[in-house]
Amino acid sequence: MTTLSHILPKRQSLLRSTSLVSIMTFCSRLTGFARDMLIAQLFGATAGMDAFLVAFRIPNFMRRLFAEGAFSQAFVPVLAEYQQTQSTDEVRTFIARVAGQLLGILTVVVTIGMLLTPFIILIFAPGFAAHSARAILATMMLKITFPYLMLISLTAMSGAVLNTYGYFGIPAITPLWLNVVMIACALYLSPWCQWPIMSLAWGVLLAGIIQFLFQLPFLWQKKLLVKPAWVRGDKGVQRVIKLMIPALFGVSIAQLNLMIDSIFASFLEIGSVSWLYFTDRLTDFPLGVFGVAIATVILPHLSRRHADQNIKRFSQALDWGLRSLLIIGIPAMIGLAFFSMPLIACCFAYGKFNLVDLIQTQ
Repeated sequence: MTTLSHILPKRQSLLRSTSLVSIMTFCSRLTGFARDMLIAQLFGATAGMDAFLVAFRIPNFMRRLFAEGAFSQAFVPVLAEYQQTQSTDEVRTFIARVAGQLLGILTVVVTIGMLLTPFIILIFAPGFAAHSARAILATMMLKITFPYLMLISLTAMSGAVLNTYGYFGIPAITPLWLNVVMIACALYLSPWCQWPIMSLAWGVLLAGIIQFLFQLPFLWQKKLLVKPAWVRGDKGVQRVIKLMIPALFGVSIAQLNLMIDSIFASFLEIGSVSWLYFTDRLTDFPLGVFGVAIATVILPHLSRRHADQNIKRFSQALDWGLRSLLIIGIPAMIGLAFFSMPLIACCFAYGKFNLVDLIQTQ
């Protein structure tokens, strides 16, 4: 009886946190679909849309390494351990030093990336070489979107800190700003741009700034807002880097698959990159709403159980997470497999997104 009374509140806490993150993420995904429906209607699957998607996908590819992917997987367990075993001042010092290291690396990466944008486009979309207009447009937009990598990576670190301390709502709702700002730019900025599609690139950069600033007051309120500090040889930072190395391989495989798809699509007819993107948006929806919510909530919990050396509660939480994913994932897979055409038609088949685009996206 004591065991059940001890376990059930923990599971209820996980369920409440997961439900909160799922609701917030669902709101973000809904606005994301509204954004994609709008840009499909306004721009269709055109050469300009292909160019923007490549320019947007490149910083997002690197974001998975520096932000939600390998970095978060390495940072959260170490931060959770510090939270359990160290004083508040030591935790703040650790956060500051990790932020300083991350900021330094990102500054170098973004600077090099902006200087070498034409070569990066040729690497990630070599098929654009045969269509100089697409390559030039993608290069111009990548110069605008590349700084988004730094902004969103720092935002992801702020969100990881809040998640570790149990404040899941703010990081979960932060991505909504990207959708809202891009919608506003597509509607109101595009008429003022020489190439209307450029409004989306400016929307990405502006959204990155807003997302970063949005979380700072909440960090300050929780006394977790620190000034980045560059210190060589810090043991905590070194642990994060060591944990990142194996995590990079796992994250890179999934992201490389997406980039390889884009590379092949760049050699195909105009619109292929766009068709692939809209397909990914539908298939990623269940993962983005439920899978990410479960992972976001359970990772700090598992990290604390590992730090406590509590194998039983670690196993119980992991079992709960896997069962939840299966309960949600299997019906979602069946639904997408059997109802792909009506789903795509309902979401995207408006305006410049024509019947050919609908068939190819399916």
